[in-house]
Amino acid sequence: METPLIEVDGDYPPVRSVGEMRQVLWKESVKLWKIAGPISFNILCQYMTNSVTNIFVGHIGDLELSAISIALSVIGTFSFGFMNNELEYAFDKQVMLGMGSALETLCGQAFGAGQIYLLGIYMQRSWIILWVTCIALLPIYVFATPILKFLGQDDDIADLAGKFSILIIPQLFSLAINFPTQKFLQAQSKVTVLAWIGFVALVIHVGLLCLFVYVFDWGVTGAAIAFDITSWEIAVAQVVYVIVWCKEAGWNGLSWLAFKDIWAFVRLSFASAVMLCLEIWYMMSMIILTGHLDNAVISVGSLSICMNFNGWEAMLFIGVNAAISVRVSNELGWGHSRAAKYSVYVTIFESLLIGIFFMVVILITKDYFAVIFTNSEDLQRAVSRLAFLLGVTMVLNSVQPVISGVAVGGGWQALVAYINLGSYYVFGLPLGFFLGYKLKLGVEGLWAGMIGGTALQTLLLLFVLYKTNWNKEVEQTTERMRKWGGQEIKIPKIDENV
Repeated sequence: METPLIEVDGDYPPVRSVGEMRQVLWKESVKLWKIAGPISFNILCQYMTNSVTNIFVGHIGDLELSAISIALSVIGTFSFGFMNNELEYAFDKQVMLGMGSALETLCGQAFGAGQIYLLGIYMQRSWIILWVTCIALLPIYVFATPILKFLGQDDDIADLAGKFSILIIPQLFSLAINFPTQKFLQAQSKVTVLAWIGFVALVIHVGLLCLFVYVFDWGVTGAAIAFDITSWEIAVAQVVYVIVWCKEAGWNGLSWLAFKDIWAFVRLSFASAVMLCLEIWYMMSMIILTGHLDNAVISVGSLSICMNFNGWEAMLFIGVNAAISVRVSNELGWGHSRAAKYSVYVTIFESLLIGIFFMVVILITKDYFAVIFTNSEDLQRAVSRLAFLLGVTMVLNSVQPVISGVAVGGGWQALVAYINLGSYYVFGLPLGFFLGYKLKLGVEGLWAGMIGGTALQTLLLLFVLYKTNWNKEVEQTTERMRKWGGQEIKIPKIDENV
């Protein structure tokens, strides 16, 4: 069994010199990347199952690329946000990711408070909620074609995307098992096993795509079947690890306590889902609006290629998001207010440097990187024109997920949901519509407006962080643990100026 990577060694003393600041920077960096590295690798491998599927389908034809991109990044991205809590995946994954975010908050704080027995109960409770959520999401998959046509998508794209969406329904239900199990393991920093499972699944997925798409010549249908099989491989492997190797680390078998206070758990899950979905649907709406432009196949295809590269970077920061959520929730559970604050500052600083690095790489390779996804010269030129906007987006997306992770770790999902609503839908989306359609700037205008909304959201969240009283956050964690069935946490005496 893996041992936790985080050691309880007391809160930090106040930083009063450059030397002490360097010491904290190094110590927090080690703690962060021990968690973020394996998580990022695991999520990147899972995201690559989407991207590899797009790559295989993209070499069948431009129409297939656009249709499957719509299916994975619109229909699929909606559910991802509602069921877990992070970035660009697919409609199903959004819903599931958002609903699972409550589990991330509670498991992390319960583990930090030493109440390990609650983790398995929380995970089972989340399984139940997400399985019901999957059933509620089914109509979106079944009626994807008419929904996409209603939203103005090209008929050929909508028909093929709808067919693919129905074929990947089994993958939807795998998320109800996958995400809660991930959060259970992440809360305890048992992350190495997640990296290995993700890597093996990706290798198998490439083999399945080669077999089904090229050898059996099943085309889009073969890609969907491979996608389903790989998703369930990941979910089953994680559950087997929990049952066999985590018997003394939060897993005590199935329990009827999973049904206790389930409605209160749903409310927190729903707030988490709204927070994430408002964020991910924002990018999804740009793809939908792009489908209304002239030459929709080229517009949607070029944007989808850029979103894939943005997604690759995003997967790294989803790992950072998860890591900072674990760090903040664990430190609050331990009663270490200053350690929680310093971990946030260090993570934001390092993430910003990484985002700038990715922007530079994109700008240097802007005329070449699209060839990975398509042989079409028209698509390659269209992608090159979007490279600058992609670079700016990567910088913003390096900081924003960190703050979202802090929100999850601290249980601030409802506040962030309000900020997302105002920044994205009151400011960013209307601005993008104005630039794209009224000023006729096309996809560049739409994207520039979206960047404006993301920038506003990031600034507001940074202000919230600046004004946060971390001592009060520790007190609220104590109350939350008492509410959810644990014993009161003994909070160490700390300075009032934290």
